[in-house]
Amino acid sequence: MRVRFLAAAGAVAAALLSVAGPARAQAAHPCAADAVAHARTLLAFHFGEDTELSVDDTAKTVGTVKALRGEGRFDVLEVWGFIYKAEYRMHFLYAQIPDTCALMGQEILEASDPY
Repeated sequence: MRVRFLAAAGAVAAALLSVAGPARAQAAHPCAADAVAHARTLLAFHFGEDTELSVDDTAKTVGTVKALRGEGRFDVLEVWGFIYKAEYRMHFLYAQIPDTCALMGQEILEASDPY
């Protein structure tokens, strides 16, 4: 009887932990809206203003990279964009300076298999 109770208690604890995990969502980066705005501009720059394009309205922080000079680091924000059937991953590098969104670099890469 006691073993059955412990097994049930363990299952309840595991279920509660799995529910509580996603509830603690990561706070949005202060420059997320800026990255989304730059994503639309970057796609239009590469493919033309008259191209019908769309951009996800969320930017995800995917890590940091070391600055080319000095000891600083850049936050890397990822935004996805779409033109017809093509998908594009864009990374925007922001300097880690409080209360500012200093864009230091950007990259765009089509998510396709060329082979």
